[in-house]
Amino acid sequence: MAFQDEITHMNRDGLESLQLGRMKEQIVYCYEHIPFYRRSFDEAGFNPYTVNSLDDIRKAPFTTKQDMRDAYPYDLLAVPLDQVKEIHMSSGTTGVATVSAYTEHDLHVWGDCFGRGISYAGGGKGDVCHVCYGYGLFTGGLGAHYGGLATGATVIPMSAGNTKRQIRVLQNMGSSIICCTPSYAMHIADTAIEMGLDPHEAFPKLRAGINGAEAFSDRFRKNLEDKLGIQVFDVYGLTEVMGPGVAIECAEQTGLHIAEDHFYCEILDPVTHEPVPDGEWGELVITTLDKEASPVVRYRTRDITRILPGTCACGRTHRRIDRLHGRTDDMMIIRGVNVFPSQIENICGRFAEIADWYQIELTRSAGLDVATMKVEINPDVPIDEIRMIENLQKRIQAALKDELAINIRIQIVEPHTIPRSEGKAVRIVDHRE
Repeated sequence: MAFQDEITHMNRDGLESLQLGRMKEQIVYCYEHIPFYRRSFDEAGFNPYTVNSLDDIRKAPFTTKQDMRDAYPYDLLAVPLDQVKEIHMSSGTTGVATVSAYTEHDLHVWGDCFGRGISYAGGGKGDVCHVCYGYGLFTGGLGAHYGGLATGATVIPMSAGNTKRQIRVLQNMGSSIICCTPSYAMHIADTAIEMGLDPHEAFPKLRAGINGAEAFSDRFRKNLEDKLGIQVFDVYGLTEVMGPGVAIECAEQTGLHIAEDHFYCEILDPVTHEPVPDGEWGELVITTLDKEASPVVRYRTRDITRILPGTCACGRTHRRIDRLHGRTDDMMIIRGVNVFPSQIENICGRFAEIADWYQIELTRSAGLDVATMKVEINPDVPIDEIRMIENLQKRIQAALKDELAINIRIQIVEPHTIPRSEGKAVRIVDHRE
């Protein structure tokens, strides 16, 4: 039996009964232990003692990122600080950081959740997990670390950076699973190739990548799998709720299984806040079901996804969310048209002449928005053939105009021109302010 199969294959009636029992306890727990939730529930007229069905959660008010920033550092703790074993924070690059705290129980749950993903990738005891998500306040590194330990795997805590050293360790230590952002995994693959190595031969035991924390296209996934000779598993999580492991793909690659015994997920229309049917896109809203240190009720993630209808061919019963379509706060409004970077990336993926590396710059000219997409040419395509490059730029621009109804300037640049990141790729640079 694989890691926690008895939980991931529970029948739906049993799973929903477990969810409801935990939801009832968590809602009351928040009300009785966190003054913010007592005020919030009372102001909304929500009685936490009257939850009798999973749908009753809709009567509760939302928790937002601003609420969490306003509560910095400890106003959302449900336990005394001496019971907190670990604290993580968001980057705080756009404001005050948000804090997530963990008791011993919470850390155990976190390890179990990410560990399921390692198991989905066929990993466990005897595997070597090479973790190059960032450690420290970022949740990525330690989430993957705890997941590896939970399954009995050996963990190499590389953290991000020093790519050539990463490659030497992958060569020498028998790493079988690599955990990092997809863009950094691609950077490792490209750097190895530049060093004259064939990743398939240099990393003979590497077979899987648990690569999340940023959106990526199907073409990017295929290119990454081809270059490293692995299967890529997407993983979803966020600091405010737990970290990576809230949902992870299985080998079917048909959506990410939510850890439904620990999280209750809603998909809502981001404007009306009403539920949307399975299969329709909306904003993901999450309620923790058994977190002790910093539980959240109806947290608005701003992430756009959908519940995939039907059951997965793998046999697991936990519902699946689709890979992220984008974030409401990543959405670009260009001359009144709403556009997500993933939409642009998917269209550009049809052109074999260009590589996976791109960056969109937003500026203003004569009071109008101007979007310029810099995209690298594939190394095997000669960039000095001016007529061919001009024609390619026009074809890409026309495809984007046809499908998105916006005009995006295309600038083909040489390979390795766009800066690489050791963490999340920087896809949008907005100069409009």
